[in-house]
Formats: sequence, structure tokens, C-alpha cells
Amino acid sequence: MSQPRVLILSWEYPPLIEGGLARHVRKLSEALVELDLEVHVLTRGGDQATVEEQMAGVQIHRIVEPERPTDLAEFVTWVERMNSDMLAAGVELGDRFEFDLVHGHDWLVAGACDHLARRFGTPLVTTIHATEYGRHQGWVENHPQSHIHGVERWISNRSDRVIACSHFMREQIADIFAVSEERITVIPNGIDPDDMPVEDRDELARLRSEFAAPDQSLVLLIGRLVYEKGFQLALEAMPRVIEAVPNTRFLVAGSGTHEAELHRQAEELGLMEHGTFLGWIGDDVLHSLYRIAELTVVPSIYEPFGLVALEAMASECPCIAADTGGLREVVPVDGAGLRFRASDPEHLAEAAIQVLSDRNLSRRMVEEGLDHIQLFDWSDVARQTLALYGELTPLADRA
Repeated sequence: MSQPRVLILSWEYPPLIEGGLARHVRKLSEALVELDLEVHVLTRGGDQATVEEQMAGVQIHRIVEPERPTDLAEFVTWVERMNSDMLAAGVELGDRFEFDLVHGHDWLVAGACDHLARRFGTPLVTTIHATEYGRHQGWVENHPQSHIHGVERWISNRSDRVIACSHFMREQIADIFAVSEERITVIPNGIDPDDMPVEDRDELARLRSEFAAPDQSLVLLIGRLVYEKGFQLALEAMPRVIEAVPNTRFLVAGSGTHEAELHRQAEELGLMEHGTFLGWIGDDVLHSLYRIAELTVVPSIYEPFGLVALEAMASECPCIAADTGGLREVVPVDGAGLRFRASDPEHLAEAAIQVLSDRNLSRRMVEEGLDHIQLFDWSDVARQTLALYGELTPLADRA
């Protein structure tokens, strides 16, 4: 008999990376292959020619799409076109392969997933990684937020099962989309320490010298520069941190819609001489930044999970995080990390000063962080996902 066969849809997949979703889908797909599933991923390939390839056992099918627009209203129209193209490609795949289940990631591929699952006569699983309602603190009355919110509600109720990355997200999906909690399964994101290898010490020293002197402490702010990530709160806290720990510098790594505003804020606070805005960076440099920092701050206002915190722990960098959303489940109240009151720059500053001023605390956080990340192994994530698949379709009958 042939292997059980799953079709996964995602709007991004390495090397095309828009955010954390690409890495999640890749690691999950590869781990499912290790569990003897035949995994096909339908995704986009930018403006390159349509490509079919196999990476780490995953069969990847890419569609051609123009560069995505930056305007959100235009982006919604672009997503609809992408779904039409994915649907056409998926229909062709269905003529070649018999799929047992369709698994989509977020609202971005909802239309194609719905049509394909119905056409194939298979169960549909959707992972909701974040919600428009959460990103905008409930303000979803106007277009295009209302459209995105509506698609998320529709696909959550259309799917046979919804996966949430945290208990916080499970409650949010149940509340705002009116989905029964029995249909929502919590499966956390994973972390693979091997994705963040230790680089040559000389190279790390060279990289660090670009942002801080040997006798200075470097505070890292890393991620998408959007309002809900709360970087404005961290910048507001920095003057007090610098006053208490004078040899402190900050590094902002990432890009996003809030980037210009953060620049203006830093200038108004007189912070530009104490830090650097690095802009967008690739994974190779990104992972090195954790290694050269004395502290990573995750100040999110809204956070479904909190992968940056786990990446910092895996890279042996102490981490403090806002006491909100999925971060409550990812970052312990003490030990592997410290939490501060969400949206409270004063409490953020206190936590940062505590870590930067206490080397014993910093070392203990690193040691306990390395133990803590073992709870988020991708093999476990894949096994939980496979168990969910098995509840919906008799995969064992195909093995």
C-alpha cells in the first residue's frame, strides 16, 4: 500500500520567507515525513518559474505570483488571486495524487483549502497562527480588517479541526469565532536548536563589534516591526535602562509597518547614539544576533505564541518577555526567563536592569532555558499533529 498522503498549503515556504510561518510549515512538514507520511506542500515561488522539487523528503509545488503589494487593501485582492492560482495547481495535483487530508495555514490560503478539501472529499485541518482581531485589539469593523476577520471566522468553522499554537489562542478562537472548544486542538510551535548553530568565536566577536564594544551590554529587539509586537514600549524603557546600566546599547533587527515610527521615537528619546536599527536580516545573521546579545526583550502587546523567546533560549541568550498571550505558556515566570507586566515600560525596565546587573541570574537563565526548550521538540509537535490527522481519517489503512 502507498504511504498516507497529506497536502499542506502555505503562502510562504523557504527560501521564500515572510515571517515565522515559513519556518513552522517547513519544520512540521519535514518532521511528518520522518513519521512516514508523504507530504506535499503547495506554496508560492515569487516571480520565479513554477518549480517542483523535493527538500528533506517533502515534495514542494510552487506557483508563480507577482511581488506582494504593501498596501493592505491591495494585498487582500492579491491574496484572492493567489488562492485562485493555488486552487488550479491543487486540482492538477489531485489528478496525479490521492490525498487523505488537506491542511492549511492561516486565512491566506483558506479559499483554496476549502475548495480542494471538498473536491478531494477529505477532511480539512486549519492552523490559525494569529487573528486579525488580536493583531488590532478588536478593531476589525473596517475593511480590510473586517474582510480578513470574516475569512478567519469562516475557515475556522468550515474546518473539521482547528489547530491553535497555545491555550491562549484556543480560547480566542473559541470566543471570537464561535468555534466549539472540542474542535480546537492545542499543538505548540517547535524549536530546533540545530537551526541556530554556534558560530566561530572570532566571527561572532567581529559581528558584535559592529554594534557594541566589549565592555558594553547589548539588548536585542528582534522581529516584525509592527505595533502589536510592542517595540515602542521597549524603546520607552531604554532611557531608564541606560541610566541604571550606563554601558548599555540596543539593537533593533527587523522591518515592518511601524519601522519609521520607531525611528522617530528613538530620535525623540535621544536614543540613536545608544543603538542601531539593522533592518531586515536573513536567518543566518538573525540567529547570530542572539549569540552576541546579553539580553533579548520580547515586549509584545499581542502574541499568540512567542517563538523569539524560544530562539533566544536555544541560542543561550537570557530573555525577558511580556506577561501576555502565548508568552505566558512559553516563558516561565522565573528560571528560564523573566516576565514583566504587558504594556508597562517601567516594569520592563526593571526586569532588564535586573538581568543586566546580575551575572549569576543571567547564567542561570541560560542553563534553565536550554532545558526548557526540550519541551518544544519538533518530533513531538509532528506526533501530536499526526494523532490529530488520525482522528479524522484512517491513515493507518493506507500504510
